[in-house]
Parts: sequence; C-alpha cells; structure tokens
Amino acid sequence: MKFLQTIAVAASVVACSVSALAGDFSPIKTTVPERPAGVTDMVAFAAEPIDTVRVGIIGLGMRGYSAVERYLHVPGSRIVAVCDIEMPMVDRAKKLLDKAGVEAAAYGGSEDAWKELCERPDIDLVYIVTDWKHHAPMALYAMEHGKHVAIEVPAAMSLDEIWDLIDTSERTRRHCMMLENCVYDFFEMNTLNMAQQGLFGEVLHVEGSYIHNLDEFWPYYWNNWRMDYNREHRGDVYPTHGTGPACQLLDMHRGDRMTTLVAMDTKPVNGPAYIERTTGKAPESFANGDHTMTMIRTANGKTLHIQHDVVTPRPYSRMYQLTGTKGFANKYPLEGYAFEPEQIAADSVPDHENLTAHGFISDAQREALTQKYIHPIIREVGEVAKTVGGHGGMDYIMDYRLIYCLNNGLPLDMDVYDLAEWCCLIPLSAISIENGSAPVEVPDFTRGAWNKVKGYRHAFKN
Repeated sequence: MKFLQTIAVAASVVACSVSALAGDFSPIKTTVPERPAGVTDMVAFAAEPIDTVRVGIIGLGMRGYSAVERYLHVPGSRIVAVCDIEMPMVDRAKKLLDKAGVEAAAYGGSEDAWKELCERPDIDLVYIVTDWKHHAPMALYAMEHGKHVAIEVPAAMSLDEIWDLIDTSERTRRHCMMLENCVYDFFEMNTLNMAQQGLFGEVLHVEGSYIHNLDEFWPYYWNNWRMDYNREHRGDVYPTHGTGPACQLLDMHRGDRMTTLVAMDTKPVNGPAYIERTTGKAPESFANGDHTMTMIRTANGKTLHIQHDVVTPRPYSRMYQLTGTKGFANKYPLEGYAFEPEQIAADSVPDHENLTAHGFISDAQREALTQKYIHPIIREVGEVAKTVGGHGGMDYIMDYRLIYCLNNGLPLDMDVYDLAEWCCLIPLSAISIENGSAPVEVPDFTRGAWNKVKGYRHAFKN
C-alpha cells in the first residue's frame, strides 16, 4: 500500500511539473476597472500648445527647492505660485524668487494650503514635490481643477491611486506625468538611442535598481515619513528609478507590456536596527525586507529584474543593464558596452577588427560610439543641463522636456501609463511576497491600447 501511495504522489508531482512547464498556472489577479463610457485612452495624447507654461510648485523641501532653482532657467515657463506646509520653506523659496525678480504667490502654514494653489485660474501645471502619501490626492485635485500635473516619484503607492490617476487623466484630458529624472541620465539616453538604432540586436532582458544606503539622509525627511513608510510596508516601495529606463528599452505600452511578476525579499535586519540605534528602542515590527527583488515577464517574452535596497552598506547603483541578441550595456559599477564584432564594424570605431563580445569595448571605442549615437536631446541641451545642474543635469533635462512638449502641443516623453506601469511594482511586489512569492498578473493599464503606438520615441516639434 505504501508503495502504491508513493507511486501516486510521484505521479501527481510529475503531473504538476508538466502542467507548470506548459504554462498552466494562474497568477493572482487584481481588479481592472472598466473605462467609463465616452472616455478614451491617453496614449500619444497632445494638449493644446501653451506659449508660457505657468507653474505652481507644491513642496519646497529637498527636491522642491531645487525645482524652484531650475525653473528659473527653463525657457517657456514661469513660476506663479509656491506652497509648503512649513512657512520657513515657503519664505526661503520666496526669497529666491524675489531675488530673481519673479513675482509669485506664496501659500503655506496649513495642511490644505495646496488646494488654494490648485484652484488658481492662472496656473497651467501643478508640480508636486511632497511626501509620497500626498502625491496622488494632490494630483487628482489639480486635474479636477483643469491643471496638468507633474508628480515626484513614486507618483502613486497603491493600485487604487494608480487607477484613480489614470481615470482622472483620461476623463479631464489633462497630462499626468511622473517626474522620473533617471530616464534623462546621459548614459541611459545615449544607450536608448543605440538600442533604437539596433546596435544591441533585439533587447531581451533589462535590469534596474535603487540601491542607495540612506543612513545619512533619513533625518532630513520631514516628519520621518520615508522611514515610516518602509517600516509599515513590504515590497519594492521605490522602484521607478530603475524601472523607468529599463521599460523604455523594452517599449512598454508602445508595442509590449508587462504581464506577470514575482517578488521576494530578505528578512529585515538593518532597517529595524536603524530604528533601535536612533530611538533607543527596538521596533515591535518592521515590514520591509532589507533587499527586495522583482522579476517581470512581458507579452513579447522579454524579462526585467528590479531591485530595492536602502539600508545595507552597498555602493549606490541603479544597475541599468541591457542584454540583447547582439550586445550588452552596463552602467554600474562600471560603464561599458560589449558587442558582436559585426555590430559596430561600420561605425568608424577604432580597432573594431579585434573586437570580442567576451569583454567591454575599449574607452576609445566607447567614446567614438557615444559621439556618434549621442541622443538628440543630449546634443540639444546637454551642456546647459550640466551648467544648471540637478543630479548631473538630468533634472534640468526632465523639466526642459516637459515644458518643451507643453509649449509645442506634443505628447509628453512620459505619460500616465508609464506612471502606472513603473509604480505598480509597489503594490504588486507586496502581493507576491505576502503570498509566498506567487506570480501576480500585471494589469493592462491602457485597457487595450498598449500596442497602438510602436516604439518609444521622444517627441520633437516638426
């Protein structure tokens, strides 16, 4: 009898294994709300041109004050109002604007002061640079009052917030863009251009991360909001810096889309240790693991690997790796490219005859390729960006491009569906981890329009 039971169990395991290999599994699904009647998608949406974009900035802390500084140099824009809950922050920004000869209204001192800014009739764009939990509510209120919105990362922390932003953007026909600056890094943009020109062959796999030990930065977050979020939530709570550039390489919702993800994490060690070290008391609970990993599969059979780690003593890294059928790119810890020899034989690269795909090309070869394939936006505004600054210039390029597209009535480089796909790792990775690293279905946030536009392209005026 025991022998027969063993045979039966073994047969069951084999059957399950064959079934799994055949793809017969059911990932966890989440609700996809139906699009209201008469409303259409925002894929490739372009609003009417705005000669001078009037900007209201909410949140004047670390990132917000820097945004005020940058917008003094962005052509085609004018700051007309600023806001922060802390009046010293408002006064500091107002002093900077006064010195630059810019007249701007100032709001602050109460939790609802930002609503007055959103209600002003003389604002075209509300620029939101607050703590994470206020991003979506402020953006929704601004769009309801006829404003385009640009929201710091992550723009949304839950699926409800993501769908609310999509639905409101589609219904009001207002742009809803996430301020993901890392897609404008010089290396990322030049590599994207190379990929679009076919240098890597077909891009099959991409990697991204946010690995940044924040020990010295935690005290600077207002009211300790960022550490508290990590303490209370599990999963990749800050995925977009790594996910954004990776998704652009794979043309997400421009011919491909995420379909399934699986996530797992380590136990929390350094996170709760930081709480005990700084407060003298060990926390009763700490949700977020020290290191989180998420694997994603796309409709076209591509894969993404995204990581998050803000508490261990690792060097800063956004990973940024690309694996193609004919080449490879890597940004951290060393910038480098590798190619099959024939891929760059016609590009006037020195010593390409001795090229091997088993190692990075030389510095001289990389410089020659970079000069040939420098992204048009970098060629256009890269030197100005370096001068104005903001994470090496990528912050300025982000702002410049947003205003350029609004000035010229063009689709934005990043739309509300980019926001949704890049932020969805926050709730979906938590669902996967909390269910034993089970596969989770990634919703089609475009509700059928993901294949309408082919290929990721930055918009330029004709």
